[in-house]
Amino acid sequence: MSISIDGWCFQNSDTLKNNKETKIVADGATPKLISKQFSFTEGPTADKKGDIYFTDQPNDKIWKYDTEGNLSLFMDKTGRSNGMYFDKKGNLISCADERNEMWSIDPQKKVTVLMSDFKGQLLNGPNDVWVHPKGGLYFTDPLYKRPWWTRPGERIAAERVYYLPKNATQPIPVDSTIKKPNGIIGSPNGKTLYVADIGGNKTYKYKIEKDGSLSNREVFAEQGSDGMTIDKKGNIYLSGNGVTVYDKNGKKIEHIDIPEKWSANVCIGGKNKDQLFITASQAVYTVPLKVKGVGSK
Repeated sequence: MSISIDGWCFQNSDTLKNNKETKIVADGATPKLISKQFSFTEGPTADKKGDIYFTDQPNDKIWKYDTEGNLSLFMDKTGRSNGMYFDKKGNLISCADERNEMWSIDPQKKVTVLMSDFKGQLLNGPNDVWVHPKGGLYFTDPLYKRPWWTRPGERIAAERVYYLPKNATQPIPVDSTIKKPNGIIGSPNGKTLYVADIGGNKTYKYKIEKDGSLSNREVFAEQGSDGMTIDKKGNIYLSGNGVTVYDKNGKKIEHIDIPEKWSANVCIGGKNKDQLFITASQAVYTVPLKVKGVGSK
């Protein structure tokens, strides 16, 4: 079994297999390689149009894959962006790992720093983020030491899940018990949050309370994940050794093999919101689906 995470050390994954008829993947479809020119791809997210943005973190770049199949560089010098998600205003919310900050990048590439510390201490490195429909955001903060870290200051010891309320500058810890939180996604109605504990090899499900706190934590799947996404039927897609799909009740219903050492993250976009986009080590892939994504609307 391949076990790795954002430390970028890998073992071999399964080889690509032909997809038989499934509930998720379009009949007869196999993963399509879009490009293999990167160092380590991460953070895919789709805008309202269906264009997909993703990061090449070691090279400090954000790329765009549009609905017509064109790949282009969106932004250079991105604060070593990792996980990303669009808010309702079309701003790209980014885990800016270089200085352990959270950024908002507008369509003209103007950067606003939303958060830069926790009570004066450096965060470990915001990793993945989901924006709540009401504007607050949830993010994971595991420790993966980076060679580019130069910001002085004491680093917080705990690896936590945080909530940053709308217009706030200080995050609130909402789960401090997970071994190493990583992938995160929420339901489009804003009532449920899913968080992967890649250190404990589990994915948890929470109820989101009106004040942003979390309750009723339960194990959703006996599998961790580097990144994740959700579709309109409530299926959850976990990444790592390919992509594994669970239905809304936590039952495993599909595994999609990707011919790379590690699949770091996933999102659903495209013109018809039915293209699974996978950031996989030095490459990016797409897989056509029978279901549609929820987008970032």
